[in-house]
Amino acid sequence: MEFEKLDVYKLAENLGDEVWQLITEWRHFEKDTIGKQITRSADSIAANIAEGTGRGTYQDNKRFVRMARASLYETRHWLRRVYKRNLMTDEQVQRIKPIMEELAPRLNAYLNSIGKSNN
Repeated sequence: MEFEKLDVYKLAENLGDEVWQLITEWRHFEKDTIGKQITRSADSIAANIAEGTGRGTYQDNKRFVRMARASLYETRHWLRRVYKRNLMTDEQVQRIKPIMEELAPRLNAYLNSIGKSNN
């Protein structure tokens, strides 16, 4: 399976790109601390989906999708901290939040589909 064709992967990649675009506008201290954290967690979602598909077994793939889901939750945490510390506006958060809300059920659906026919 080619992970690049997975809608869930594309959505995760989009989340990472949106986070990146917003973080690049920050001052050095914010980028170097919380900016690195939220960027890593957001990018880790798509990276884990990609790595899972390359592992070769359904069990390994599922394990990495679970890690992707955990990274999504970590990203939610960092987004809350970013907002609380006034590093993003409501408008900026609203660019990211809907992607995250869509991604959670898609990750679960993908996880449940692994190992079933047509996969």
